[in-house]
Amino acid sequence: MKLINFLDAFKKQTILVIGDTMVDKFIWGKVARISPEAPVPVVEITKETETLGGAGNVANNITSLGAKAVIISAIGEDNTGRSMVGMLEEKGINPDYLVYDANRPTITKTRIIATNQQVVRVDREIKGVFAHSTESKIIKNIETLIPKADGVIISDYGKGVVSHKVLKRTIFLAKKHKIPVTVDPKIEHFKKYKKVTTITPNTKEAIEGMNAKNISTEQDIETLGKKILKTLKSDSVLITRGEMGMTLIEPNNKVTTIPTRAKEVYDVTGAGDTVISTMTLALAAKADLVSAAEIANFAAGIVVAKLGTETTGQDELKKTIIEFYKK
Repeated sequence: MKLINFLDAFKKQTILVIGDTMVDKFIWGKVARISPEAPVPVVEITKETETLGGAGNVANNITSLGAKAVIISAIGEDNTGRSMVGMLEEKGINPDYLVYDANRPTITKTRIIATNQQVVRVDREIKGVFAHSTESKIIKNIETLIPKADGVIISDYGKGVVSHKVLKRTIFLAKKHKIPVTVDPKIEHFKKYKKVTTITPNTKEAIEGMNAKNISTEQDIETLGKKILKTLKSDSVLITRGEMGMTLIEPNNKVTTIPTRAKEVYDVTGAGDTVISTMTLALAAKADLVSAAEIANFAAGIVVAKLGTETTGQDELKKTIIEFYKK
């Protein structure tokens, strides 16, 4: 089976992840009453966990699928940053190219979950462009690592790592070394991701990134995708559409609609990270764009059936694909 052959080649790939990394903390508990102080639930904590989020979760997806990941990001000189380094090392992700910035905290997103439902999220972060010295170190690391990589992912959460200079240099070097460069976009930067291999916006990001209006039909989505392709001069656009699946737009008006493979949806946290990780790995393994999108679609269908920031592994992904085509 063609898709399985591409999966088997994942273990030979090294993917460079550039972007905003963070720690996702989960406080799990149960609700038995409402607070007498305010009309809010009282959560009795039963456990606390933390995982890699943002670009860290992208790298985690890559190693979970059997490939090698190296991450370039900026973190704070704090306990959360030290905890992140430990988590990266535990997952087999090289943390040596993280840049430390004493003026910014390591980004933390804390979710309180009671009875399998998210009650509230608390973010600790400072957004905005990093100091010139931090940006210069990030670019130097990019210049060092791209020649050694099989693919590059730009994981932009709008926190400051993916500056205009970082973006421009990354795309130039990836093209120079003839390796795929993919983008998980941020709306505010949407029209800056020019000449990438593929960009993977969800429907909301695609609409708002292009300031589009009255997008409702299948034809509207296809027209929007073609407009993105033309505006960014990219090789392809993959619009992720939740329960509607995915729409892949390529040059010469080629459009492929891929139905969702999700059987159940419990939590979409990190689903976009799974899509871009799997898509990039498949492209690095020399898959065509449609096959790469198909594999990414299967992977996304697996992770949305899990609660929290989760990943899938090669065995689980292979089993899901094989079972689907046996039907």
